[in-house]
Amino acid sequence: MSFINDLSKSLFRSFQQMCDLNIQLAQTMLEETTLASQQAMTHQRPSEALSAASVRAQPAAEKLRAYQQHIQRVAADAQVELARVAEQHIQETTRTAKALADEVQRAASEETERGIRTQQETMRKFSDPFQTSAGARGNGGAASMQQGAQSGSQMGSSGSDAQAGSSSMQQSAASQAAQAGKGTSAGAPRKDA
Repeated sequence: MSFINDLSKSLFRSFQQMCDLNIQLAQTMLEETTLASQQAMTHQRPSEALSAASVRAQPAAEKLRAYQQHIQRVAADAQVELARVAEQHIQETTRTAKALADEVQRAASEETERGIRTQQETMRKFSDPFQTSAGARGNGGAASMQQGAQSGSQMGSSGSDAQAGSSSMQQSAASQAAQAGKGTSAGAPRKDA
């Protein structure tokens, strides 16, 4: 900020000097023109008026040359002043710019690392969803469901075996009762167990 202020002050001083030179030149030229016109009016012959104008032309050309030299000097001084201001503030500006670049680089690398970690975590969760703590409970639930299904099928098969055994026992008891009934009395009513 101070660099811009110093630069503005330097440019303003140079502009002010240029304005002062222009005002001086305008005043000088106006005075010369007024004197030349007064002398031309006082002369009776045109040849005397032309000679008076030619005499005034030489100093006017000298004044224009001096004006041009003043402008060159003001421009050179302005350039030197701008270089001095820039040199004075360039080190501070360089330090500030470097610190800003380092801060931006550090923040960008932290954000990049955070993004990479998040992306890796997301990919890991996506590829193996049962590894997380909530997934471990789900995996345990799947294991208990598998155990329940296996025990249920074992119970179903043992239950079928029990039913088959129970059914065969009922059939054998019925056949024994039928044989016993045949042996005791053919006309007695049969009791089914």
